[in-house]
Amino acid sequence: MRKIILVATASAFLLAGCTTVDESNGLRTHSNTKTGALIGAGIGAVAGAVSNKKGDQARKNAMIGAGIGALAGAGVGAYMDKQQADLRRQLAGSGVSVTRSGENIVLNMPSDVTFRTGSADIDQRFFPVLDEVAQILAQYPATYIDVVGHADSQGTDAYNLDLSERRANATAAYLANHKVKSERIYIAGMGERQPIASNATPEGRAKNRRVEITLRPMTD
Repeated sequence: MRKIILVATASAFLLAGCTTVDESNGLRTHSNTKTGALIGAGIGAVAGAVSNKKGDQARKNAMIGAGIGALAGAGVGAYMDKQQADLRRQLAGSGVSVTRSGENIVLNMPSDVTFRTGSADIDQRFFPVLDEVAQILAQYPATYIDVVGHADSQGTDAYNLDLSERRANATAAYLANHKVKSERIYIAGMGERQPIASNATPEGRAKNRRVEITLRPMTD
């Protein structure tokens, strides 16, 4: 997979000066030099989810401009229920877990099965799984897609931040190249800052090396 070249641009999508944009596909990536600002802006309620009102509003405007309608009322839960069921059915046995928190759906993609060691190049053996993910996400356009990379504590903080961001960007770019509208996608790298297991054991570190895709409903 080709290396993504990120170009700095002025954007109201998120905090001023905190994002870079790939001009070839419009994907917005949170700069790893500003990760602390992103955490302060609202990550935390749901693992991997990005909650930034200014950013969500700009993304919502872009999605509506792309012809995607917002969800309302009881239709929100039913929409996310059906999307979750489809994802679980398609991803069974793939190594990707599908969990639910409120109306949000989180896909946890262990880096050990998604990427080569120390690389942001997606393992070709994982392409069919991402194809399934992209197909379902394209069928449910009224959701924000937050792609967040995470790392274990091995190596320097700077290296882990950069690798986690590049892996998130590679995952998002793959989805955007497979009929998932880029207006829906936000990307960030958290490095080793949000572990879900102990970094003291190989098993724990394996769990911490991951890319999480959080799906959130776009509502009125």
